[in-house]
Amino acid sequence: MNLDLVKEQLSKNINKKVIVTVYGMRNKINRYEGTLYKIYPNIFSIMMNGTEKSFSYNDYITGDIKIRFV
Repeated sequence: MNLDLVKEQLSKNINKKVIVTVYGMRNKINRYEGTLYKIYPNIFSIMMNGTEKSFSYNDYITGDIKIRFV
């Protein structure tokens, strides 16, 4: 997977509902549901109930997070 492809895929889906699953240490899994909000050079963010949460493209490429469009 390429960084430019990830940015392109996310840019096409701005303002759409997403579920971001974060696989953390010690088998901890967090799920965040919101709207894809902004695309920045190194991160992207989602808006959940008025709170902005940011994620790294590298985490997506390495599989530490998964993005599902709803």
